[in-house]
Amino acid sequence: MTTFQEARAFLLHNRTDYETAVRDFRWPDPVPFNWALDWFDELAKDAEARDRPALWIVDAAQDKQTKLSFATLSKRSNQVANFLRAQGLKRGDHLLLLLGNVVPLWETMLAAMKLGVVVIPATTLLTAEELRDRLDRGKAKAVVAAEDQVAKFASLGAENIVRIVVGEASDGWLAYDGAAKASEGFAADGPTKADDPMLLYFTSGTTAKPKLVLHSQRSYPVGHLSTMYWIGLKPGDVHLNISSPGWAKHAWSCLFAPWNAGATVFVVNQPRFDAKALLATIGRCGVTTLCAPPTVWRLFIQENLSAFKVALREVCGAGEPLNPEVIDQVQAAWGLTIRDGYGQTETTALAGNSPGQKIKVGSMGRPLPGYRVQVSDADGHPAKEGEVALLLGADRPAGLMQGYQGDDGKLSGAEGQLYRSGDVVFADDDGYLTFVGRSDDVFKSSDYRISPFELESVLLEHELVAEAAVVPSPDPIRLAIPKAFVLLTSGAEGTPETALSIFRHLHARLAPFKRIRRLEIVTELPKTISGKIRRVQLRRLERDDDRNDPLRGREFREEDFPELPKTRSET
Repeated sequence: MTTFQEARAFLLHNRTDYETAVRDFRWPDPVPFNWALDWFDELAKDAEARDRPALWIVDAAQDKQTKLSFATLSKRSNQVANFLRAQGLKRGDHLLLLLGNVVPLWETMLAAMKLGVVVIPATTLLTAEELRDRLDRGKAKAVVAAEDQVAKFASLGAENIVRIVVGEASDGWLAYDGAAKASEGFAADGPTKADDPMLLYFTSGTTAKPKLVLHSQRSYPVGHLSTMYWIGLKPGDVHLNISSPGWAKHAWSCLFAPWNAGATVFVVNQPRFDAKALLATIGRCGVTTLCAPPTVWRLFIQENLSAFKVALREVCGAGEPLNPEVIDQVQAAWGLTIRDGYGQTETTALAGNSPGQKIKVGSMGRPLPGYRVQVSDADGHPAKEGEVALLLGADRPAGLMQGYQGDDGKLSGAEGQLYRSGDVVFADDDGYLTFVGRSDDVFKSSDYRISPFELESVLLEHELVAEAAVVPSPDPIRLAIPKAFVLLTSGAEGTPETALSIFRHLHARLAPFKRIRRLEIVTELPKTISGKIRRVQLRRLERDDDRNDPLRGREFREEDFPELPKTRSET
């Protein structure tokens, strides 16, 4: 039998030995296990770890910081668990968590795990209508919300659920501070089974109405051993993950992965993102490991990185693949290579460039320990290019969701022999995976398959392009042609001269069959709340030829510029 502690120790010991880790790693057996009680609370008793900061929050606006040790957070989460129990919450009940990066978020997460209460994480950016969907489809019996969220519930008919506010109590809302009066000792009402539900995530809705992703008491806490391994975390690290609460990546790297390692979760709250100030804080506070989305890395490289003295050992990117230009600039400034990783709300980190591996720039790495990945064609057969699929049955990874939960409570999407991710990759002869795009983002032009990400990567190499999204634009001859919606860097102007410069850049770097034929310079790109560009919305604009939408900008076409060279097929 493999225990959680043994599996963790094995991965830490083989932190830089990928071949051994993949060959010999075994997921802990699916036995009764409550991560908050059986791991976190035990870590809080450990002589080496108990006084180490478990959580370190820097509030830039108020120029203050909060540090809580593992021992303190263990006791405070016990109090919150007892407080929630006193309000009638019990194992299996659903709780909507609507907080920013404040201490009660982590206390409530731990408390809910101890109770067996299922948490529905939600971002504070949700509208009242989106909250109604979370309450109704999520079947919430309680909510813990920030004070500035209370007004959103006025018209939602939430009077019959337990409402707890972090802030001043108001009509129908209990003050979260009441938990401080509860006992610091907690006794569970029984064992926690491995398949007991623990988290219910609403996906970001990039392409459709959000799905409900159900994770168990095993899948995220235990499953994130793979994420710990990918990031390269060690006991005592100070880990900063730049991600908003309410989304899976926040749980990945602001909770489970660092605390699996016995590291400190480090958070910086800024009223408005400030790359220079954040880089200074990273250096001043001795952050050792950093994970950030591509958007943040692109903002970082606009600063003079070499001027910031940092203690970083590991740097990672996640959310969408990183472009080579960004990786090169960070390497030149800090001597560190940003290591890409890949996973979904439905999984933990399942592929990545872990420490010690040979890195192929542009690749998101190889399957991580515990994950058997198959690149599958449309019929489910192995292929060089196709959809990322996970082998199930005896190979089922601990980090895979229980399934998508329907309105009837039934689960789907993670049964049978394969779990299909919807993400298309290319696998080389060494097993490295390169992201091609979402299965519904890849399109054909003149019978050629076009990857939006590949073209966007080339666009982002232009000095005036801050962000870009490529979608098919209907064409009577080619079926579709690649079109780019482009957001320029600060100070750049959307003039014909700028468009010509971008077209020339593309001509020099792209084969004619996949060349971007149209540019639309815009002032904003539609995004999900988690920050991913909604190509589906832009595709719809092009398909419907809607020129009145506020997202529209100024369009330029190749044929507007006779000075551009023609290929033989175009003359």
